[in-house]
Amino acid sequence: MSLKNFVRELKEMKGGIGNVSRRGLEGRRWCSRTRSHIAPDHAAPPPMSVEQGRWANLPPELLLDIIQRVEESETLWPSRAVVVACASVCKSWREITKEIVKTPEQCGKLTFPISLKQPGPRECPIQCFIKRDRATSTYLLYFGLVPSEDEKDKMLLAARKIRRATCTDFVISLVADDFSRASSTYVGKLRSNFLGTKFTIYDTQPPCEAAIQSNSRLNRRFNSKQVSPRVSACNYSVGTVSYELNVLRTRGPRRMHCEMDSIPISCLQEGGSVPTPSLFTHSFDEPSSLSPASKGKDKVTEFSSTSLLDIPVPVPGAGDPLVLKNKAPRWHEQLQCWCLNFRGRVTVASVKNFQLVAAVDPSHKISAAEQEKVILQFGKIGKDIFTMDYRYPLSALQAFAICLSSFDTKPACE
Repeated sequence: MSLKNFVRELKEMKGGIGNVSRRGLEGRRWCSRTRSHIAPDHAAPPPMSVEQGRWANLPPELLLDIIQRVEESETLWPSRAVVVACASVCKSWREITKEIVKTPEQCGKLTFPISLKQPGPRECPIQCFIKRDRATSTYLLYFGLVPSEDEKDKMLLAARKIRRATCTDFVISLVADDFSRASSTYVGKLRSNFLGTKFTIYDTQPPCEAAIQSNSRLNRRFNSKQVSPRVSACNYSVGTVSYELNVLRTRGPRRMHCEMDSIPISCLQEGGSVPTPSLFTHSFDEPSSLSPASKGKDKVTEFSSTSLLDIPVPVPGAGDPLVLKNKAPRWHEQLQCWCLNFRGRVTVASVKNFQLVAAVDPSHKISAAEQEKVILQFGKIGKDIFTMDYRYPLSALQAFAICLSSFDTKPACE
């Protein structure tokens, strides 16, 4: 069977025998999980064996070769969905696919949802664009240079703006129709202060194992009680975005700087690295809905979203956090405006346009080339359409949250 025929057959069987077996396995685990405590004293029973069909019986060497060829040939979306389909066939396919598919930092590709929380490539940035819907106050992040004519672009993240009495929240989700914090698609949020001059970026999981262990006391607080799966347990503060006040109302672009608490400044040094999550984790239990067996029998402790703890996550032993500043524009005498070189990615003048570079101290020993690299750039190309290009050490989620801060009203900064 040729590779093309194999890919076609794989697309046809998507949602078939492999997914059926996987859903059966997840269903059994979900039933036991919704009735368990946060930190049960007894060991969970081993999962039941599930017959996974003839596709699970392929020799590992042959399966490795097949998935490697598929991964190398399907590099762009939407065709890259075939790689995700390979991981959905059965457990053996999923494990081998996870071994083959590298992080965006290593291969420059976005494949699984966890890729959105992993740092981007070091050399060429990942190019995306954002669509704003004023009617619904939603912002959709898509993968690609510009919107395509057939509107079949790959959506990466979605955010909804929620105005409150003392702040503004941008709730970030993996889907565009579910922004509930109880949903498994909820990945984080951005929250502003009253003036809209400072924003805090929250993630649903800490960026490294050490942070998980340092906050294990939070899990122990709820060891003896059940927690309602309808509300996510906590947010981890991973960074802040600040805008300088423009008291004198002088002309010029906004001045901003971002402090990424979860990223050490040492990541820009030669041989440096960033804590990289390998899978989605939830602080307490994987949420969805209450099982019928648990609705009337057990007492469930409820938590409102305002009572949940927002936990800062410094990287242990990493030293100073990474600080980003906007690149200073130059004044163009002929155009009579402030200009930056966006290399053709921004075409409309806007106060929202910016480029971020690292703000380093000589003691950090960061090379001049690294200091000049644009880590994140954002700008307008049309009505309610903006480009977003990011690279290492930022992830798509962090870059998207920083760009969302530009959409909030800032009368004191302009």
